[in-house]
Amino acid sequence: MPVVRIFRRNVGPADDTSEWDFEVRPRRAVRTAWIAAVLVAAAFTVGGIWLRTGSTGVNFRVADQLAMIGIGVLGAAAVLLLTRPRVRVGARGVSVRNILGDKDFPWAYIRGVSFPDRKSWARLELVDDDYVPLLAIRSNDKEHAARAMARLRELGAKYSGRK
Repeated sequence: MPVVRIFRRNVGPADDTSEWDFEVRPRRAVRTAWIAAVLVAAAFTVGGIWLRTGSTGVNFRVADQLAMIGIGVLGAAAVLLLTRPRVRVGARGVSVRNILGDKDFPWAYIRGVSFPDRKSWARLELVDDDYVPLLAIRSNDKEHAARAMARLRELGAKYSGRK
């Protein structure tokens, strides 16, 4: 079965980028996530600074202001998790990184790749009638997603021996 890693500690030859023939990441989702993260952090920072200016009957202290800013930073960091998706393809198989963790799928476990109608991202179809969402190949990337799907199918045919 596929190998799942949440965190990689010893990055070495096994994580060498030369073993991968193709790597794809989303484009628009990354830009949107960065904009949203900046807006969340800015909103909480402004809210934290203005926390003591009104007279609501509650005594807010500096610690409350810092906590509000800290919540904003944590929220922005959570939004930035959406920038992580990546798909790598090589002779070993396909490595899928979505929000948390990496999953490696050898070619023996992969049946194909598809982009179902009205779905936001592609799927890696597995032999046991299961699938893995490929968050790195998103429909809102349009031409970038189409090129990524074509390249993924081309490498799949090359390495799996299927036409």
